[in-house]
Amino acid sequence: MLHRMALRVLPSLTLAVTEDAVRRQKRIVMFVPGLVAFGVYRLAKHLVPITEPVVLLAVSSLVAMVTALLAYRVGRAASWSSITSQDGLRLLGWVVGWIGAVYGIQLSLLVLSLLWIMHYSYLQHPDGPAMMAIIISCTSVARDAFEIGHVRKLSVLGRPFLTFPDGEQLRLLVQRRTSQLGAWALAGMGIGAIASLFGTAIDDAHNAALVQLLGMTVLAGGLALCAYLGGLNPSGSWIQTFRRTTPAELLKYWWWPGMAFASTYYLVAMGLVLFVAREPGITPGVAVVMGAFVAAMMGAYGYYLGYRRYVENEQAPQLSSALLRCPFVMGILGKQVSAPKSVGVELAFEKNGTKG
Repeated sequence: MLHRMALRVLPSLTLAVTEDAVRRQKRIVMFVPGLVAFGVYRLAKHLVPITEPVVLLAVSSLVAMVTALLAYRVGRAASWSSITSQDGLRLLGWVVGWIGAVYGIQLSLLVLSLLWIMHYSYLQHPDGPAMMAIIISCTSVARDAFEIGHVRKLSVLGRPFLTFPDGEQLRLLVQRRTSQLGAWALAGMGIGAIASLFGTAIDDAHNAALVQLLGMTVLAGGLALCAYLGGLNPSGSWIQTFRRTTPAELLKYWWWPGMAFASTYYLVAMGLVLFVAREPGITPGVAVVMGAFVAAMMGAYGYYLGYRRYVENEQAPQLSSALLRCPFVMGILGKQVSAPKSVGVELAFEKNGTKG
């Protein structure tokens, strides 16, 4: 789900996918696949054993794969031949495999785990949770694939993006700043292990899981915020950045993406244990492993997002949202990117090893 965080944390990406015209089109893109997913669920009930978790996840994944590809094409606003030649099979494979299959399964597990905590277990009442798991994952995949396609379309048209939400820059950052990322990941392992022990004294499995989830949400979300501030000031201390940041900004990033995605990833991990491994509850040992993994990932992701925000602040053109929506300015930006060795934008792309 790193792509989702990048689309909402990095200003260049956020601005591109939140324009009024894009939002209006996005509502339709989400609504239509949701209706189709409901029909698929009704049909799948009669064709496959939808009460089996693995079967449900397979159906959800297949629906999400098709949805991701079609929604990406709508956002891309180009023919299949143009998309294949300009984007390449590697990017399309990532959209189908990661944004579609993997992301769809994660969202389905998220829904099932959340309903389980609320005492509405898919294993006991499969129809309602199964339907929600398929529809919610499908609509969310449609939204994100459409936004990624729209970003790619703007990139091809000449609008500069220093970060494309495919995780490539994270892999490069792992190679270049292993010690910094490793430090935040190690801190996350310790914090996550401690947070996951909350609620172990509670006898009821659902209530214990809820307490563990709340502990992970607060602590791992706080870690993600600190890591984000560390990436935002790579040459200094995250504490300095913390002191310079307003309480409103701190709360915003603590809540989203910090707490929101800490809870999301923990619910996905719970879903793997409860519905794929078919365990009756979350044991303390399993909770420690889950918490350590989720918090470590949030620490690494937080630092990555902060560092990419730092790169944008240093190298991206400092233009307001109104200017970026102006066709005249967009034309100038397009000429800057298309011209050989253009000053400014092209140099920024070369420094980061990307071409949009």
